Amino acid sequence: MPIKAQSDLPARTILESENIFLIDETRAISQDIRPLEIAILNLMPLKEETETQLLRALSNTPLQVDITFLAIESHVSKNTSASHLNKFYTTFREVKDRKFDGLIITGAPLEQMDYHEVNYWEELCIIMEWSKKYVTSTLHICWGAQAGLYYHYGIQKYPLKEKLSGIYSHQVIDRTIPMVRGLDDIFFAPHSRYTGIQKEDIIKNDSLTLLVESEEAGPFLIMAQGGKQFFVMGHPEYDRMTLDSEYKRDLKKGLTIQMPKNYYPQDDSEKRPILTWRAHANTLYTNWLDYYVYQVTPYEWV
Repeated sequence: MPIKAQSDLPARTILESENIFLIDETRAISQDIRPLEIAILNLMPLKEETETQLLRALSNTPLQVDITFLAIESHVSKNTSASHLNKFYTTFREVKDRKFDGLIITGAPLEQMDYHEVNYWEELCIIMEWSKKYVTSTLHICWGAQAGLYYHYGIQKYPLKEKLSGIYSHQVIDRTIPMVRGLDDIFFAPHSRYTGIQKEDIIKNDSLTLLVESEEAGPFLIMAQGGKQFFVMGHPEYDRMTLDSEYKRDLKKGLTIQMPKNYYPQDDSEKRPILTWRAHANTLYTNWLDYYVYQVTPYEWV
């Protein structure tokens, strides 16, 4: 799909070098179609890296997508420049009266904090409540998925014995749901978190449907309200080297941490990781856009 992005967004240079289809605002205006309006609430500390990852993942259908990056007002980013945020991001206050075809709420390195200790929890709750009326389908990722499950359905998170980090095998449970169309019976995806949720809590909630799980990593993909909400417990959008950067960053901090599982060839952190999850990540995001955003959203919002 052609992704509509500002011509000077830093992610454009990287994506165009990878032969990702992007168009600028001038060309988008000349096309006689309505683009899908997708908002991305980017809670990750390295926002430019996450922008690139998500735009790459959203670029694989013939649909035109108009991206709006949202930043939290009640938190000051320490890892992204104010000039970048001011230029490429908007606030919820500025878009709260708009309707969006899709919303992505990213992860954040906050799993070990109680939700109510997060300094922007109240603002996030307002956005999640707003999404029920103003967004056709919302995709929650990692901590964003845990936060969404807790806010909407009271699903608690639990601390893990050690950080779950690596590439894990996943199994599709229900093939009747379009969201998993095209996924192999077994596929791989990255995880990077300190907390998880219990499968039993998902199964006993009649509003939730578990679509994909991992024997090692637990529930991976959960659907609610027939596709109005999805919760992805891992990071399928991660780049080849993202886990490598996180692992070596944690080592420099002196943290006691295990090497990411099933990631480095021969468990040698000096060797280039093998990319084993990109195709399924693309399929997952494409299915969400095709079946739960494009096929459902109205041409004109009322």
